[in-house]
Amino acid sequence: MKFIVKLFPEITIKSKSARRQMTKILRQNLQVLFRTHLISADVQNRWDSIAIVVNHDDEVTRRKVIQILSHTPGIGFTLEIGEYPFSTLDDAYQRIRDEYRDEVAGKTFCVRIKRAGQHDFTSHQAEIYIGGGILKETEARAVSLKSPEVVVKAELRNDKVHVVRQTIKGLGGYPLGSQGEVLSLISGGFDSTVASYLMTRRGLKTHFCFFNLGGSAHEIGVKQVAHYLWSTYGESHRVKFVTVPFEDVVTEILKNVETSQMGVVLKRMMLRAASQVADNLHLPALVTGEAVAQVASQTITNLAVIDRVCDHMVLRPLAAMDKQEIINIARRIGTESFAASMPEYCGVISVNPTTVGDRKRVEAAETAFDMAVLDDAIARSRTQRIDEVLSEAESGLEDIPVVTTPAISDVIVDIRHPAEAEENPLTLPNNAVLRIPFYDLETKKSEFAPGVRHLLYCQKGTMSRIHAHHLSLESPERYGVFSEPDIKRPVTTSDAEQTEQESVADD
Repeated sequence: MKFIVKLFPEITIKSKSARRQMTKILRQNLQVLFRTHLISADVQNRWDSIAIVVNHDDEVTRRKVIQILSHTPGIGFTLEIGEYPFSTLDDAYQRIRDEYRDEVAGKTFCVRIKRAGQHDFTSHQAEIYIGGGILKETEARAVSLKSPEVVVKAELRNDKVHVVRQTIKGLGGYPLGSQGEVLSLISGGFDSTVASYLMTRRGLKTHFCFFNLGGSAHEIGVKQVAHYLWSTYGESHRVKFVTVPFEDVVTEILKNVETSQMGVVLKRMMLRAASQVADNLHLPALVTGEAVAQVASQTITNLAVIDRVCDHMVLRPLAAMDKQEIINIARRIGTESFAASMPEYCGVISVNPTTVGDRKRVEAAETAFDMAVLDDAIARSRTQRIDEVLSEAESGLEDIPVVTTPAISDVIVDIRHPAEAEENPLTLPNNAVLRIPFYDLETKKSEFAPGVRHLLYCQKGTMSRIHAHHLSLESPERYGVFSEPDIKRPVTTSDAEQTEQESVADD
């Protein structure tokens, strides 16, 4: 299998040095991702693209590669190609004709050819020759240059013809890690998850900071969505997840702060804490999901008052978006279902909240707040690697049975996100498979057949273990985790190079 990665257009207009550096970073990121997903591939830089040769030719590997290429920042689009040698235009025509014969049958078409190298014909001449041959020797209906049903695409590069089998839309943006690092304040809702995604897409290595206002359910939910964002869009780089216990801060605000100022004061306390976390991680900027005027604390005057407690740059990528735009992006990137089912804590709700921020009045309200409580919360913050937040460190997870060969009577419950399950369906010859997304488990567990063991399944086995643990608190013998046996890949000569590149990307 071969793929040609085309750079995001904004990269192509950069200076030669900037373009070269971004292409190098993108290549490193792809090498790390292929290695992580056990895909043996050669990744080679070109001036205007990146060529990828995958050393396994099976459908499962192909789907994994397409998933990676469509979710990696910095890619404009990718061409899946068939590569053949040629010496004459007729050689190229025959290859292209055979690849597109079935697709153009009964349809209108046009031909688009790109060339690189020395040839005795122009691109336009090639298009005329190949189009005429296809019209004559296949069942294509007609040529249509303005509105064809099929566009026949190929590239003639020196002594090779690349026949385009599929165009894969890319994520766009800049290669991850090319624009620095930020700390994103994430609550798990629509806004903060979309803001985190937009920063990742823009090439910023995005760490996460969660303020726990009360309850482990919310923390686990936020860890799940943060892990999903990282594993889907930013897995080439390891990032941190910081939890700051804010229960005592909330209690202090409720006891001692004027009710109309509670919302603004809480945001100021969060920015103070986030600024300290960012200093500890040597990060220059913070990211929030605030949109102007969405709620009372997000009027432009209140935001100005909130920002005064922080020396760090505060980025608000959603500032000018309305709620429906944000929800639409969340739906497209796969975080809508997380946000819709996220447990919420509404302990700090101002009565008649102020919308016109008054710095002096807010500072006066804060004089009754014991700052030692905030210092204690920061001191008790916990920093984890994002790839470890769903690990067995959660209490009791290590006791959940993991089954690789289920009994015939076992029912497998596929709890993956619907998009992931659709992309790579789980089928077992001897067991029933239920597809119930993790966020519907609580409401649908009553439908599980009594007396039958249910084994939860996800791709990496972490989320399934968390949810199996939660369900097993009521009936320990009824739940477990199903894990597919590991598939080993052969060691390739490029492994040493990829290991070196991985260390570069992680630093």
